[in-house]
Amino acid sequence: MTREQVDVAVVGGGPVGLMLASELALAGVKVAVFERRKERVPQSRALSVHPRTLEVLAIRGLEPRFLARGKPLPTGHYAALDTRLDFSALDTTFPFSLFIPQTLTEALLEERARELGVALHRGHRVRGLAQDAEGVDLEGEREDGTFGVRARYVVGADGARSVVRTLAGIAFPGTDVTTTQMLGDVVLGEPPPQPVLSRTRLSGGAMLVPLGDGVHHRVVVISPGRQHVPLSEPVTLEELSGAVRDVLGTDFGMHSPLWLSRFGNETRHAGTYREGRVLLAGDAAHIHMPAGGQGLNVGLQDAMNLGWKLAGVLRGFAPSSLLDSYHHERHPVGARLLQNTLSQTALMTHFSPAGLALRDTFSALLAQPEVNRALAEQIAAFDVTYPAPALPAPAGFEVEPAVSGRRLSDQPLRCEGGATRSLYSLLHQGKWLLLRRPSTARFELPAPWRDWTTEVTAELSREVPGLGAWSSLLVRPDGHLGYVSH
Repeated sequence: MTREQVDVAVVGGGPVGLMLASELALAGVKVAVFERRKERVPQSRALSVHPRTLEVLAIRGLEPRFLARGKPLPTGHYAALDTRLDFSALDTTFPFSLFIPQTLTEALLEERARELGVALHRGHRVRGLAQDAEGVDLEGEREDGTFGVRARYVVGADGARSVVRTLAGIAFPGTDVTTTQMLGDVVLGEPPPQPVLSRTRLSGGAMLVPLGDGVHHRVVVISPGRQHVPLSEPVTLEELSGAVRDVLGTDFGMHSPLWLSRFGNETRHAGTYREGRVLLAGDAAHIHMPAGGQGLNVGLQDAMNLGWKLAGVLRGFAPSSLLDSYHHERHPVGARLLQNTLSQTALMTHFSPAGLALRDTFSALLAQPEVNRALAEQIAAFDVTYPAPALPAPAGFEVEPAVSGRRLSDQPLRCEGGATRSLYSLLHQGKWLLLRRPSTARFELPAPWRDWTTEVTAELSREVPGLGAWSSLLVRPDGHLGYVSH
């Protein structure tokens, strides 16, 4: 069997796999994606792109494609509580969540991947994986027979039932499903006047959201009497309609279902995100109750974090030990994701006077601006700060404990000659950014830094809290601050 030779084989052609493949191709890495499905999934599990993900897209110049197709929503929710999370108060160019179906997000990311020359193989199911000191061999099946791949690295972005994770022997501890919910994309003959309707009562919890096509609504409902129905039992329109009527008094003339599904709260976290030359991203690394719409977003942020590091190693700019920082930085993020979705699950699934009283208490707390901002930043992923960078700093630079590893929000830069450019626009090529103040003496970065860095002389238009005096900054390819020179 002839084996295709690539630098990186990405298993899984959903949004996370496509995002990662694009990051690698941008850096000149030969990458191929292997997806078991022949066509994109027609249903949209996720419906929103959160503020940090919009920043991640902007860091690569992709945000116009998404903003043109989605609808900005200035608020989000925590456990479907009555008090909404206020994204408009966040320090970002994107103080909102973008309502956009996952099918469209995936289509836009596939468009990007194909523009960069990514090889996307659909209808390819991986069956075998073996790694050695130099690379990884994949074997699998396709419609016309079998296939084989030899890659220097393999990334499993193949979802909750990840074949890559299983074949690599990576543990996936956690808890099984203890409660299930129903979902339906349906037509409402008499839709409610408000764009989003959410209610939780002793009789259950329900949320109705228009899908933006002018026809369908997404209906999600938790019924106390149906919480323990197994995932394998299909949802019927009658079951969904009855549960909605129990909570809201009407089913709004529900008919013509496009998609009916049952989902649960299985919660698991990979023991490691890296096993030798095999790495995991997205749902292959963490699964949870889809509370707050965070899964897709955290997966895309995994891809950004891994992409520039894997590219740097393969291009010879960084040692392979840099890949260990992917686990060290993103595993704690996954752990916090599971913690907050477990918390939301508890608030959403206890239909008793005590459970409703607890919801009322939390909703009142969210009315306090400090509490609201803290949870909004958590859902938006603005609370993510990484430890000290894993690469040795070039001469003259150091870790600034107060700010190194912190996400930088976009802002205009005042460049030499009077031009103005945004900070994020200088990160579009996936390289580090050396930002020098105009008064700083010029110096040359040592190899291999100079081949992996965009240099610009400019002044920040506003101060970064905690940064203090500085002469030069080294900004990571993902928009987090790396090193500071004084």
